[in-house]
Amino acid sequence: SPQAGTGREAEREPEPDMQRLASSRRLLRAALAPGRAHSSLSAAAVAAAPENGAGAPKMPPFAYTPPPYDGPRVAEIAQKRAQFLSPSLFHFYDRPLNIVDGKMQYLFDEDGRRYLDAFGGIATVCCGHCHPDVIEAIVNQAKKIQHSTVLYLNHAIADFAEALASKMPGDLKVVFFTNSGTEANELALMIARLYTGSHDIISLRNGYHGNAAATMGATAQSNWKFNVVQTGVHHALNPDPYRGAFGSDGEKYARDIQETIDYGTTGRVAGFISEAIQGVGGIVELAPGYLPAAYDMVRKAGGLCIADEVQAGVARTGSHFWGFEGQGVIPDIVTMAKGIGNGIPIGAVVTTPEIAKVLTRRSYFNTFGGNPVSTAAGHAVLKVLEKEKLQENAFVVGSYLKEKLNALKEKHDIIGDVRGKGLLLGVELVTDRQKKTPAKAEIAQVMNHMKGYGRAGGEGRFLRQCVQGDASVVLLQGGLRLHDRGDGHCAVEAVKRHCSHR
Repeated sequence: SPQAGTGREAEREPEPDMQRLASSRRLLRAALAPGRAHSSLSAAAVAAAPENGAGAPKMPPFAYTPPPYDGPRVAEIAQKRAQFLSPSLFHFYDRPLNIVDGKMQYLFDEDGRRYLDAFGGIATVCCGHCHPDVIEAIVNQAKKIQHSTVLYLNHAIADFAEALASKMPGDLKVVFFTNSGTEANELALMIARLYTGSHDIISLRNGYHGNAAATMGATAQSNWKFNVVQTGVHHALNPDPYRGAFGSDGEKYARDIQETIDYGTTGRVAGFISEAIQGVGGIVELAPGYLPAAYDMVRKAGGLCIADEVQAGVARTGSHFWGFEGQGVIPDIVTMAKGIGNGIPIGAVVTTPEIAKVLTRRSYFNTFGGNPVSTAAGHAVLKVLEKEKLQENAFVVGSYLKEKLNALKEKHDIIGDVRGKGLLLGVELVTDRQKKTPAKAEIAQVMNHMKGYGRAGGEGRFLRQCVQGDASVVLLQGGLRLHDRGDGHCAVEAVKRHCSHR
């Protein structure tokens, strides 16, 4: 039988600024406590929690068996984590997962159980776990040289920059490499302020752009904000078609951009940053027509337009390689991370030659930005996406998933909304469709249901992420290799079976 996790992260009295996040965690942990049933869940739903895998949707056959694992088990790792890692870390399951192996769209735990990974390391592993082409590129480069510096020449960084630039529209041809999405967005905001000579930044409510000083300021979710100085940022009305005041009328939402400029600034701004589809915010696809109108207003006020493509970029939406292309705009600066490295830490900022010159006023340097191993991995990712037509696959599988999930919505009132594009999808759960009340207790139960499906017969389980906050959203953002009639069917069946047991 599987060894259940007995370690628990140390509890601390939260700081006043973190009360809301701490409250969410307490609710989550309470909902996931072993043997605990939430009063808002039906008895059938509680009884159906499938830790024994009964009734699980069967996943397709897969020609890989991980080698036997003889390393530390869940309890030992959890104990070390609680002792030596940050107390801010937490997990979502009552029995924490110890993932020890990965192959393409699947993960394997310490007991060799297979899981369909619909989380993708937070929309990161786009080509699949341990893709042979990516691994080969990493190993070959590491055997030659692991690290030097951009002060010397190395073809790996130049080749990847050229390949990235070829994926960009317009004059977006100059690349700055970083180590993460937070770093990329920090650099983009600094560039906008330097280039324009203005300081004010406009971002969207419900957006997430990172956890450093400037990016935390641009982020508009209290769960992710500490009480540190965050100046010169204004948060405009979010063009949310499901919860917003103007439905899908993007131009009406954009009027708030102009009002923010008129009443919150000198009339001149440094820039506007937004995701095309808000990832951490619950897969909120901006209302149609919003970005063209917003970009026009920002540019008239002297600002630059920044597209945060950390989650929506790199072929994930299927219809386009970059999320912003779905709105028919060309930004002045594009930021990215996650998928461009398939799990290797790398981020990037791409802008025009004219704007890029602003950093020559002083010395700008990033020790690990453009590391040869990271850029070799990134270049391999772009080749795999092209070779295996993974953008097309994201479109096909995403369309299939969305169609089937919308069909479930017609049968189950708990599903309030199905949204997103390609393999960046969200299913919002509600307790009342008219009031759109977030189903916070139910979303916690979903996590254990999805994790537990499929233990019997080694048929597999299903992993995805859920967001707690102003909404309760099941996120589908796995690798772009998910297969239409196999993995996609398994994912839909997992959602269906949970809804049917309520």
